[in-house]
Amino acid sequence: MKVAVLDIKGKETGREVTLDKSVFGIEPNEHAVYLDVKNYLANQRQGTAKTKERGEITGSTKKIKKQKGTGTARAGSIKSPIFRGGGTIFGPKQRDYGFKLNKKVKKLARKSVLSSRAKEKAIQILEDFTFETPKTKEFINILNSLSVSGKKSLLLVNEQNKNVFLSSRNLKKANVTTVDEVNTYDLINAEHLILCEGTLDQLKERLN
Repeated sequence: MKVAVLDIKGKETGREVTLDKSVFGIEPNEHAVYLDVKNYLANQRQGTAKTKERGEITGSTKKIKKQKGTGTARAGSIKSPIFRGGGTIFGPKQRDYGFKLNKKVKKLARKSVLSSRAKEKAIQILEDFTFETPKTKEFINILNSLSVSGKKSLLLVNEQNKNVFLSSRNLKKANVTTVDEVNTYDLINAEHLILCEGTLDQLKERLN
């Protein structure tokens, strides 16, 4: 599949690139995508929710009333869960929600999303560029020229470009990341993918 290379003004440069079939032309595996997104979201959870059980409550352990003859249920201490201020029964505990996912499944998931976006013609190839200083207005002009302004977009660059990143940071629906840091959640969350020309070889090497 051949795609025209565009400049930052949205015009064709006269050059074309061929999207590698092993990355952009496979049969999408929806279950692999589901697992990778689930793994990413699970790893984002802090898992710090915690309530105190009766053994962790500060208070007296003295038996508050006699065992029999009161006409009410027996009670061992004020820390019992049936009393206000007592312990919580079956409350949440601190835990790690993350789980292991094989690298092959992660690679398959990312290739599946890239292949789906390629079939939808939602991928644009942009020639490599940089900003001398952070300029949000210039970044917005690029999005406007590519007709993706106001839509969820992901710009994939081949190396960490601080000025480009800072230029997009204030834009709610625009995201910039590198080939090394991109994940399936970012790919599937974006309606349009903008790939810098230099990222294609990196993607092929990293995902195969």
